Amino acid sequence: MPHFTIEYSGNLDRHVDMGAVVDLVRKAAVETGIFPLGGIRVRAVRCEHYAIADGRQDYSFLDMVLRLGEGRDLATRKKAGEHIFRALSAYLEPVFANQKFALSFDMQINDKETSWKRNNIHEALKVEALHG
Repeated sequence: MPHFTIEYSGNLDRHVDMGAVVDLVRKAAVETGIFPLGGIRVRAVRCEHYAIADGRQDYSFLDMVLRLGEGRDLATRKKAGEHIFRALSAYLEPVFANQKFALSFDMQINDKETSWKRNNIHEALKVEALHG
């Protein structure tokens, strides 16, 4: 499990291809080499109603949270997080250049005792790798 949830202000749709953002985050997560391919999920949720700072409507934000399971040390998590954040930040550089924009990214570790999952994608990817 690495599950990324991106919340973003609706006014970003005029400036950013969110489909490209979702795929960029997915690819950056794969590039880290620390996440099982079959567990990666990236979703973007458009926020219609939001208030930022002093309420001006031309401000925008993108907030990403990564939920992942236990088992990776801090140095590994930091290296992966920095890689993903750099890729996302670079892609969004034109937004920073042209408007007031806030970008944030946080990691959260799920407690395995209170996290339930069911997934058959891992097995399908193993079979596909073996048989093409």
